[in-house]
Amino acid sequence: MIWQPSLLSLQVTLTASLVIFVLGLGFGTILAKRRFRGQVILSTLLNLPLVLPPSVVGYGLLLLLGHGSPLKDWLGVDILFTWQAAAVASAVVALPLMVESTRAAIANVNPELEAAARTLGSTEIEILWQITLPLAYRGILAGFSLSVARSLGEFGATLMVAGSIPGRTQTLPLAIYDAVESREYGRANIMVMIMVAIAVLFLSWVRRLEADQSK
Repeated sequence: MIWQPSLLSLQVTLTASLVIFVLGLGFGTILAKRRFRGQVILSTLLNLPLVLPPSVVGYGLLLLLGHGSPLKDWLGVDILFTWQAAAVASAVVALPLMVESTRAAIANVNPELEAAARTLGSTEIEILWQITLPLAYRGILAGFSLSVARSLGEFGATLMVAGSIPGRTQTLPLAIYDAVESREYGRANIMVMIMVAIAVLFLSWVRRLEADQSK
């Protein structure tokens, strides 16, 4: 079956994308516009999933979501080995790309334009929504696209917290690994082509956004 992991990957990626967009835009804006104690620590923590092995990220999520965690013991929420856990893993691994792209795009906005708006009586929120974000949107969209593509291809951390349960948590990357292990190379080839096609589309869009931004 190819359609089951494909639909599950779509479900996981869409959910992760919502989390990535909200948190990435928020953290990226804060890091670009504010200076505060602990900023370096926050930035380092947000970027750790980029440099840590996926198995380490997955183990950390196991500790955060499993037995002994406030989420499970205090709130009674148990999402381990569900598609929601796969969405969490995908979001955590891909979030740094969105944060850093947003931070860089907002930091590159001409501060004189924002200062001019302040002299005209605009509030900081109005400046953010009417000037900063519209000028930075191409960089933000590029980072978001890369994050979505990365979340779609997440494997290691997802395997740790969600397993590879066909029809429940087996996303396309996990299904490809399972097909190769089972020597079902024809099925693996089809799923690989799907993943490559999606990656090419995302990367082409990102390059187009970067080209438009440089004009």
